[in-house]
Amino acid sequence: MSDLMDQYRVQKQPYYRPVADEVELYEAAYSVRMPMMLKGPTGCGKTRFVEYIAYKLGKPLITVACNEDMTASDLVGRFLLDAQGTRWQDGPLALAARHGAICYLDEVVEARQDTTVVIHPLTDARRELPLEKKGELIHAHPDFQLVISYNPGYQSLMKDLKQSTKQRFGALDFNYPEHATETEIVAHEGHVDPEVASKLVSIAERARNLKGHGLDEGISTRMLIYAASLISKNVDPASACRVALVRPITDDPDMRDALDAAVSTFF
Repeated sequence: MSDLMDQYRVQKQPYYRPVADEVELYEAAYSVRMPMMLKGPTGCGKTRFVEYIAYKLGKPLITVACNEDMTASDLVGRFLLDAQGTRWQDGPLALAARHGAICYLDEVVEARQDTTVVIHPLTDARRELPLEKKGELIHAHPDFQLVISYNPGYQSLMKDLKQSTKQRFGALDFNYPEHATETEIVAHEGHVDPEVASKLVSIAERARNLKGHGLDEGISTRMLIYAASLISKNVDPASACRVALVRPITDDPDMRDALDAAVSTFF
């Protein structure tokens, strides 16, 4: 089974710049196999953090991008028909629990609430996963850990985690880094010099101040890296910002003009 899990190992150390004591806190949580919840805006580094931790701990990482069409069977597993007849195929959650991987449910609130209930037995002292269709009870591997993430600032009342789910997890808050740290990240990942990276971060900071005042979401660190990557390929900085920063986050003409003006201030 080591061959099966090898495909889920993070082969190269991801670049992650700690902003506080989140790495030490997570490692302590993993040492007692506490389920963890990562909360923060889109594109602020939650997924990169999990990849970095999985590499640092030397554990396989199975990631699930949750969506509203995802069923419990998609997580747990199902019977399939092939030339030999009927066979059972573990879903990602069952696979992680059985073989000792970290299972990361990204944007878990996008899944239906009746689907997320299946994680409950794995997030308390039982650490079990019932496979009701198969008539099997998986006792989680000692190395198994469940991690979920979501953006609390972007959820409606209809799309939020139940308290009965939240209270099963420890939680780490993520946000966009302070200016110098974010500049360092954008320069490294986008392959631009720090001066250009700092200008991009300044544009993002202005846009983030407009969240709730015409913008649903601010410009994320991920988007800044996209813009920097275009600039590193000799795209005009103002054009790169329009493509990677302004146009993706709003269709409102006045808001676009305001953001374009911010770009013009720096480029």
